[in-house]
Amino acid sequence: MKDRREEISHRGLAHKDFFCAANNGFGDQLNAYPHSMYWFKDKLYVGTTRSNLCLFKVSKIQKKLGRWPVQCPEYVYDQDMRAQIWSFDPAEAVEGEPNSGWSLRAQSPWIDVDGEKLPREVGYRGMCVFKGESDDEEHLYVATFTPARGFGTRIYRTSDGDNYEEIPMPDGFDRSIITLRLIVPHKGWLFTSPTGKAGGEVNTSGNAIIYGTKDPAKGEWKEINTPGFGRAKNIGIFEMIGCGDYLYAGTGNPDGYEIWRTKVEGEPPFNWECVVEKGAYRGPLNQGVASFTTLNGIVYAGGGIQHGGIDRANGLGPAGPELIRIHEDGSWDLLVGTERQTPVGYKKPLSGYSPGFDNLFNGYFWQMETHEGWIYVGTFDWTVMIRYSEDDNWPMPFRKMIERYGMENLIKLRAGAELYRSRDGENWLPVTTQGFGNEFNYGIRTFQSTPIGLAVGFVNPFGPKVGMDVDDDFTYVPNPKGGLEVWIGNQKDDTE
Repeated sequence: MKDRREEISHRGLAHKDFFCAANNGFGDQLNAYPHSMYWFKDKLYVGTTRSNLCLFKVSKIQKKLGRWPVQCPEYVYDQDMRAQIWSFDPAEAVEGEPNSGWSLRAQSPWIDVDGEKLPREVGYRGMCVFKGESDDEEHLYVATFTPARGFGTRIYRTSDGDNYEEIPMPDGFDRSIITLRLIVPHKGWLFTSPTGKAGGEVNTSGNAIIYGTKDPAKGEWKEINTPGFGRAKNIGIFEMIGCGDYLYAGTGNPDGYEIWRTKVEGEPPFNWECVVEKGAYRGPLNQGVASFTTLNGIVYAGGGIQHGGIDRANGLGPAGPELIRIHEDGSWDLLVGTERQTPVGYKKPLSGYSPGFDNLFNGYFWQMETHEGWIYVGTFDWTVMIRYSEDDNWPMPFRKMIERYGMENLIKLRAGAELYRSRDGENWLPVTTQGFGNEFNYGIRTFQSTPIGLAVGFVNPFGPKVGMDVDDDFTYVPNPKGGLEVWIGNQKDDTE
């Protein structure tokens, strides 16, 4: 007789299977990004980044907004920008009460920089669980996002969730490296790569180098690839994942991302092979690999253009992201995207979807996860940002859509991140196309498959006050829907 749990998992998670476990940034709306997430010792851990739109406002990144979406102080550090780590204990949660069962486990300390008080970290951008060669037990590792005038990025670890110790950093890291996106275990190694540097380059370090160690407590980091894999235009490692014998690494590249892999054999630097180049032959519109997941020995890669699908500094976008899959023999298929002729054959999107799941406002496939035999893909959807953008910068397809529906009606109909699921990569079903009912949930940044269900972390930097037109006057008003959210999906056997 077929197991009932197997029947349930074959259905996959639908909208009705999810509940809101946390909202309003755990009660502090400056918690904007659930930037990292991991299951550790029977609890779900979430690392936050604070007030991202205020950080973005003072950054050197080129931007075109007629009105700023949120109210910010004149000096960003006049508000409490100290990053936080929270944990969720399902045994302590109360059904129907978001934010119950959560505990604040750690908060960035203040530091003194030339007589000024700054947060040591404004964000915790990556997490994983790993046991090094000299360790007696597993630790939760946390990668950081630091102020440009701080001490540079660091990696911390904890064995109990409360006490965090710094581990030695690779020799190639200095104060100019302010953030890590990646901290990835595979084959007894822990890998990382510099993500961003001071000066407005939070996603590109200009140094596509990967460091690995078998014993993080002692440091002993080694360079495991030649810089940029020998190609100067690889300006950073955006994503890594292990699958079978291989470690896969996806780059950012102005000519289109590349995906490389190694069997992690012999002495570093290992032998690598390039399995995808030139943005899967779409070129610059596939600027970087934003997300990876695996299913049945196959690697799935989601792409995108940084800064929400519009990279003004490099003149790219807006353009929707593509999704591909890579087989063990190194061949690849186009799943979501634009059909085209390539040097490795004609590629047609096997799902039938054009870039962004047919949504012009999906900037990238920000995160993916595999849970109970299903692939889940979360997007960044910038529909809500048209409320603040300069209309003379709207591309013609967006202008026509806005003229047809009206700006506020379009936001009502379309705004909010999208979540899709599939068992085979070719047939996709929507779980939500509107951020689970919150227009300000404009991106899915984190997933975690857990014993209690699939955890989904929504980015929501639109608080505490958001800009709105009130009586024909643009003003900042309290936003009850602002602050990050965490949703958990779990199918229940209602027949029992």
